[in-house]
Amino acid sequence: MMIEMNKDSDDELPNNPIEAQGLLIKAVYKKFGDQALSVIEEVLGKQGKALGLKLRNKIPDTRLSTVAKAFSKSFSQDLIKVVSISDTKFHITGNRCPFGLENTSRSLCEAVMAIDREYFCAATGKKVKLQILKTVAAGDLICDTIYLIENENK
Repeated sequence: MMIEMNKDSDDELPNNPIEAQGLLIKAVYKKFGDQALSVIEEVLGKQGKALGLKLRNKIPDTRLSTVAKAFSKSFSQDLIKVVSISDTKFHITGNRCPFGLENTSRSLCEAVMAIDREYFCAATGKKVKLQILKTVAAGDLICDTIYLIENENK
């Protein structure tokens, strides 16, 4: 079986694996709409957990500050800006989405961000709350995201 590339699709070629994953996510969401969100969240959550567990074996401790520093190093400084890092809170902003979700939907962003939520939970071994204050997926100019270690005394 021979498969031919569509010459019209060359304008949307991904620059890296994350952008390629984003193209797949957007195509699934476009075809199935909100019905696909739970599947996207579940699968990307598993990916995040696997990545977080892998990181956990490579870092000297599992404090949020240590995990956040390792996470930050995996992104270009022109993509994300670290607002603050502590053992209870990690706050970042970004001017574009690594998955290319700009102007799609907030709910799609929330489903995709399961990858980060589960990454931080697995790497720290704690429950991490993800707050998405702003997202370019919903048309905001920036992404503004906070990761919080949930109070263990609740």
